[in-house]
Amino acid sequence: MQYYSTNNKELKSDLKNAVIHGLAADKGLFMPEEIPALSQEFWQKLPNMPLGEIGFETLKHFFCPEIPEDDFRKLTDDAFNFPIPLFPVSDNISALELFHGPTLAFKDIGARFLARVMARFTADYGCDINVLVATSGDTGSAVANGFLGVKGVNVFVLYPKGLVSEVQEKQFTTLGQNITSIEVDGTFDDCQSLVKTAFMDDDLKQQLTLTSANSINLARFLPQMVYYFYAYAQAVKQGHDKINICVPSGNFGNLTAGLVAYKMGLPVNRFVAATNINDIVPKYFETGVYQTAPSIATPANAMDVGDPSNFIRVQELFNKELKTIKELIDSISIENEDIFSTIDKVYKKFNYILDPHGAIGYKALEKLLTDGEHGIFLATAHPAKFPETVEKIIGKEIKQPERLKAFLNGVKSIEVSSKEYGMLKQIVINRALKR
Repeated sequence: MQYYSTNNKELKSDLKNAVIHGLAADKGLFMPEEIPALSQEFWQKLPNMPLGEIGFETLKHFFCPEIPEDDFRKLTDDAFNFPIPLFPVSDNISALELFHGPTLAFKDIGARFLARVMARFTADYGCDINVLVATSGDTGSAVANGFLGVKGVNVFVLYPKGLVSEVQEKQFTTLGQNITSIEVDGTFDDCQSLVKTAFMDDDLKQQLTLTSANSINLARFLPQMVYYFYAYAQAVKQGHDKINICVPSGNFGNLTAGLVAYKMGLPVNRFVAATNINDIVPKYFETGVYQTAPSIATPANAMDVGDPSNFIRVQELFNKELKTIKELIDSISIENEDIFSTIDKVYKKFNYILDPHGAIGYKALEKLLTDGEHGIFLATAHPAKFPETVEKIIGKEIKQPERLKAFLNGVKSIEVSSKEYGMLKQIVINRALKR
């Protein structure tokens, strides 16, 4: 299959180059030339398929035969090797718990898959690959841990100073080896802008081979569609139909993956794109005007995005027609006060602990579900990653998983940069050439 640029459909790439380079030559995002419908046999088998098998059957259309099917089956079994249970929170709302992987966040799915694909594609590349990734929280830890120790790959994680939780920060700043963490004196949007500038810097690209591990890389966002199929399979087995899926949304790669699954035949009733007060997309749905804005810090920090890169992919899937998008997707923003009150209410009423991002998903469904509909929200991170917010609300200490304790006991090591590009460039060059 070929992959085209969102800036120019005539500019195409094969899979290997699309994955390695991350962005198209014209700085557009890569999209698959076609999205195949899944067979009737797949839907018959789906309810009893393990996660790795679902990954193989859905993703092989995009990654094979470039990766031979026997090898690809082993890759998906290895990448998707932890539980993703659908947990009933209330009578009409369930949580798809995506936080049982190595870094306790949904981004483990995409990052583990990308790391394995990238390692395969760069094994005979002849030089190191340098991965630049901006994070507002969980992306950094998932990517860093996914690529930790991979030969021939250097990872640079850019994160905004003071705007990620202590737990999130420890998960990528304590690793060492081939991981460099760079604390940027700015916002997530500044970090993302620095990464984009690096990809446009011809001088830097002459010295180093660069790629991205953010959800702009198609091998990061496409594997996320696997858990949408898995959620549906579990929901059917639990007796639910007319299913609405709510996606806590920041950079919109997660929603894009769900929409690709829908285009492949996933019978979802509606999607809900729920944001925090960084409400660029809800305002677009309301006014028809797409206007980016500086990001605002919130308790749901992974969603603090004022210029969501992946929304162009959402538009691309629907020929940029807002009316058509709104026929399938609702979009709503949730205030900070509602995040706090929802965590409190759900814990008291159902004895279920939400993290701030999950609280946004639950509240959005609570506002939008109608009679006869069942809502699934993506529980994107373990609440223990946000103790400073959650414990204060529920009035008790959250038990920390053992793998989280290991991160917290690590020693932080970082580079420090301003939001001026020249400083970042020098750090990247010095670290990359030193290895």
